[in-house]
Amino acid sequence: MPSRHRRDRFVLLLAPALIWAGAAGVLALWWSDTASVVGPAGWLTGAGRITGLLAGYACAVLLALMARVPLLDHSVGSDRLARWHALGGRWTVSLACAHTLLIIWGYSLTSRTGVVGQTATLVLHYPDLLKGTAGFLLLLGTGIVSARAARRRMRYETWHYLHFATYLAVFLTFGHQLSNGADFVGNHAAQLAWYALYLGVAALVGWFRFLVPVRRALRHRLKVAAVHPESPGVVSVVLTGERLDELGARPGQFFRWRFLARGLWWTASPYSLSAPAHPRHLRITVKAVGGHSAALAGLRPGTRVWAEGPYGAFTADRRTARKVLLLGGGVGITPLRALFETLPGEVTLVHRARRPEDLTLRAELDAIAAARGATVHYVVDEPAAYSSPLTARALSRLVPDLAAHDVYLCGPPGMTEAATRALRGAGVPRRRIHHESFEF
Repeated sequence: MPSRHRRDRFVLLLAPALIWAGAAGVLALWWSDTASVVGPAGWLTGAGRITGLLAGYACAVLLALMARVPLLDHSVGSDRLARWHALGGRWTVSLACAHTLLIIWGYSLTSRTGVVGQTATLVLHYPDLLKGTAGFLLLLGTGIVSARAARRRMRYETWHYLHFATYLAVFLTFGHQLSNGADFVGNHAAQLAWYALYLGVAALVGWFRFLVPVRRALRHRLKVAAVHPESPGVVSVVLTGERLDELGARPGQFFRWRFLARGLWWTASPYSLSAPAHPRHLRITVKAVGGHSAALAGLRPGTRVWAEGPYGAFTADRRTARKVLLLGGGVGITPLRALFETLPGEVTLVHRARRPEDLTLRAELDAIAAARGATVHYVVDEPAAYSSPLTARALSRLVPDLAAHDVYLCGPPGMTEAATRALRGAGVPRRRIHHESFEF
């Protein structure tokens, strides 16, 4: 097994273990600082303290997961990190709500006052709690707009920039945790640990999310060299720059591209490399599925570009078997095209599309197949004579001994779900089905 694969597996196991170990440490802080819990008020207040500690810890974890640390991103994968972040976000908002309600209820029982009066007392008279309340409301609002039903009703760019309110929410609530948290008041060791946690995460976010992209933009000076049509609604954008080999981009990875042109500069979209990286140029191939992607067809040579990355773990490091199947749908062929040229061993590629004219990069795929003696199968939905269902039986006919293959899978969500079911039905172990999604 390659050393990089062992490293990735180790990081994939270590990261959740460290997260849970940190949560255990937070619970230990409450336990060591609590002599006894007596009566309903004590139980409610204790539960409020626990949920508050866990919510504060979870905020730091959420930011760390999305800091785009290369070791995490290349080992765990951008899509898995995004799923962890989304799941953790739901837990964080739930813990913050529980903390707020439990503390108010517990304090109102202790002081024998009403819930409304106790809320006013806490917000208006406790140090930093007014800021903490504003931070909680921002966090709650971010959780609401991140819900799937809400996200479907807004542009990705709108959701993305609203999501930055999380940073302000964490900043506003941080002081409240140290000023009012019973586990921190007078406990200098706990305060130092909390400062170290948050400052460490802030350093990761500041460096990898902001400073590194600026530094690379100034160093590599990427710009658009040419735009070529590939198939209906699909174009390839060729970019040139300086010392691009220093980026360390590998086949299967992607960048977040920010084109400094009117109407495009304010958003960074993820597109995979559709050819192996070259020291002087890179290439992406994009399908027009929205306003931003459609506008790339009109890019002018010389347009400056900022590229954040490379990101993703959809690389040769995931390969564990000698035989490999690359299964792509539509423009999902782009990262597979780069892998098809570079993956060692016995490689078969299956490219699915709606119509023959939608088979993007077909000439290149045929040339690569001829050069390396590999096999390419093209499957289209129309005309029906050339169609083939995405089932275990159909895939097994195309690819003999399918269960012995590693499978790299990329395409629209519906296609990848159907393909995963078919591959599992054909006996391919789940650990050998490699898929990375941009549905962040």
